[in-house]
Amino acid sequence: MNQRLIQRLCQLKTEAFTMTLTIINLQNPPGISGVYAESVAFPSKGVTLKGTLYKPAEINGLLAAVIVTGAWTTVKEQMAGTYARELAARGLAALAFDFTGWGESGGEPRYVEDPATKTADIDAAVDFLAECNDVDQSHLYGLGICASSGYMAAVAADNDKMKKLALVAPWLHNPKMAADVYGGPETVASLIAASEAGNADLTILTAASTTDDNAPMYQAPYYTETNRGLIPAYDNKFSILTWKPWLTYDAQASANHLSKPTLMVGSPAIALPAGAEAYEQRTQAPLQKLWLGDDVTQFDFYDRADVVTDASNAVAEFFQG
Repeated sequence: MNQRLIQRLCQLKTEAFTMTLTIINLQNPPGISGVYAESVAFPSKGVTLKGTLYKPAEINGLLAAVIVTGAWTTVKEQMAGTYARELAARGLAALAFDFTGWGESGGEPRYVEDPATKTADIDAAVDFLAECNDVDQSHLYGLGICASSGYMAAVAADNDKMKKLALVAPWLHNPKMAADVYGGPETVASLIAASEAGNADLTILTAASTTDDNAPMYQAPYYTETNRGLIPAYDNKFSILTWKPWLTYDAQASANHLSKPTLMVGSPAIALPAGAEAYEQRTQAPLQKLWLGDDVTQFDFYDRADVVTDASNAVAEFFQG
């Protein structure tokens, strides 16, 4: 299953850089002495979502705030939390949360990568941050990493409360790109048919594995490494109900009406550079880019210390500029 994607991912060079999950005093600019975290909860279409709101320990006045979301199937303790902590160290409030059906959040069915549901959850997170007493409602931003770039871009395009958009290692496919990645139209049709079967909700796969070749992320770095993404908080599950909404999703569509200032951070070695290029060519939004070197892979953006630092510096400067 999904062999072409697996082959692409496994070609990416990966390195054993990790980020600790309890970062304090990391790369802080003057006046920021640390980061603290607050557990929060907020509703999304009747479901209670759980998140962590990171803030600089020293606060003077209202804070600009960022919603940070990660790659597909992930939870708030992975790359979303990494970047949220980094942005808090740079003076921003930053929210990482679990989407409906994932991690500590409620909702059924579980473990479905549904772009529509996740986009609605980001909208709910915007509403939540806008009501926080120490947040400046006029400075609400969004950072989408990998697959959630499409969801975050859609919210930025349509929600007036979100003022700027940043995308890191963006995965921005449309159905044609998905067919190219996932083995061609016939394979995609079979995956969609499987997700539409009457008992599809009962089929839960391991999301990432080094031994189970049915895993959608078979032998993928980061997700299968216990010192990186394979942490206790990670569900590491994948409902085959995912296939229809994921493979028919058009992350390119929001480019037509996105008008907010946008930053893209990536490299030639990200997993879907064609998607980033197509989105850039299609949008009329004011767009800035930071492209790192050829040796920086998709997975490096998730936790490689120097890459995360470079990306976080660029994102913070963009939001605060």
